[in-house]
Amino acid sequence: MLIRAEEERDQAAVHAVITAAFETPAEANLVAALRQQAQPVISLVAEEDQAIVGHILFSPVLLAEHPDLSIMGLAPVAVAPNRQRKGIGSALVRAGLEQCKQLGFGAVAVLGHPGYYPRFGFVPSSSFGIRCEYKVPAEVFMVMELQPGYLCDASGVIKYHSAFSSFAP
Repeated sequence: MLIRAEEERDQAAVHAVITAAFETPAEANLVAALRQQAQPVISLVAEEDQAIVGHILFSPVLLAEHPDLSIMGLAPVAVAPNRQRKGIGSALVRAGLEQCKQLGFGAVAVLGHPGYYPRFGFVPSSSFGIRCEYKVPAEVFMVMELQPGYLCDASGVIKYHSAFSSFAP
């Protein structure tokens, strides 16, 4: 398996993977909107036998009370249903987190499964006094410091790119 940056020629295959991985095309439409509207975006694909089998996207989020902090949001990650539970999603998350770190981002936020993301170092955002702008259970909104101490004394509300407003929970 190869993890690499998404290229323009991959977009149809990425759309198909995301649509197959979720119940509706909402996440695929969100990715398309973020590609056009958010900068910078980290968009990676997992490729096996020259076929796209997974995708992950990171886009900037804002800690409203600390706009000087550089934080990315992980959303969404998708793996083709017939390739799930084979480590593809984990490989995408790790590669994306590493790229965020290399680009100088200090932290990453995720709205996701509390049984999955802690394995990468995500912790409940409430441990930093950080909340999500959307009404979601506290245990599903998590953050990870890419730079130790980056979120020290940085409480507040994480705001997502406006493209999320059409797809918010």
